Amino acid sequence: MTFTQLEIFALVAELRGFTAAASKLSISQSAVSHALKSLERELGVDLIIRHQANIEVTEIGQQLLLRTREILGLSEAIRQEIAAARGLSRGSLRIGSFGPTSSLKLLPAILEAYRMRHPGIDVHVEEGGDNDVTQWLLERRVDVGFVVLPDERFDTVSLVEDQLVALIPAGHALAKKRSVALAELCDSPFIMTEAGCAPLIEPLFAAAGLVPQVRYRMAQVITILGMVERGDGVSIVAELALPDRVAVTHRGMVRVPLRPAVKRRVGLAVRDLRQATPAAKAFLQVAGSQELRASLRMGIYG
Repeated sequence: MTFTQLEIFALVAELRGFTAAASKLSISQSAVSHALKSLERELGVDLIIRHQANIEVTEIGQQLLLRTREILGLSEAIRQEIAAARGLSRGSLRIGSFGPTSSLKLLPAILEAYRMRHPGIDVHVEEGGDNDVTQWLLERRVDVGFVVLPDERFDTVSLVEDQLVALIPAGHALAKKRSVALAELCDSPFIMTEAGCAPLIEPLFAAAGLVPQVRYRMAQVITILGMVERGDGVSIVAELALPDRVAVTHRGMVRVPLRPAVKRRVGLAVRDLRQATPAAKAFLQVAGSQELRASLRMGIYG
């Protein structure tokens, strides 16, 4: 078993194909296939099921993939630590980001500050939902990721706090209220977000003994905004997930705070700070500085 074989296996699994992995590594597809077959022969198991259009990682392959990513992560940490000892600033950083909250409101400012201090680090950003990012962290597919706090599975740094707000059609009876209770939202069709806040919203109703009339489940916040504006239902989203000029771009909808208020904290996480790469540790240090956190809050809330 060689390091190169493990690296090829992880890339084939991540990109879901031999051609994409070969292109990423700038080698032939046959070389990728040969390396993977050699690894499977040595281990005596099938790691990949080869279909005509794509591939599927076997159950034992999934187990090996977790270990492989751990090995690759430790290798990258060693390279970065040696580079730092030699006075260099080289390496890579994989960031997991979710939706407008982190990708649009938080990440740009953090990356700008990080680039100024560490221009030699190659940054790769993976975007998905909240649950995707936490899964990527657990699988070591990313080095650092944005998460909703608290999350005891990771070492974390808190960044900002926002609140959940109700989205109400402008012509709805609740639109003129200063705040709305969960019970008031149960009388209308409900549009449940699957962009990340569902794990926060559904338990809120359950804890209050309420059952919303969930008519739609939508992954994109922009779609939810359009549906609420058309009067298809009401919804709840995190305030940071809303576009900056939502009151102008969606005049047929209003946002109303919940009563009582429901706060949400967003931060950065690594699976284990002790094993994190220098690039990941430096990213946490930059993002967690008081100056940058104050700047983030100022940029978000004005």
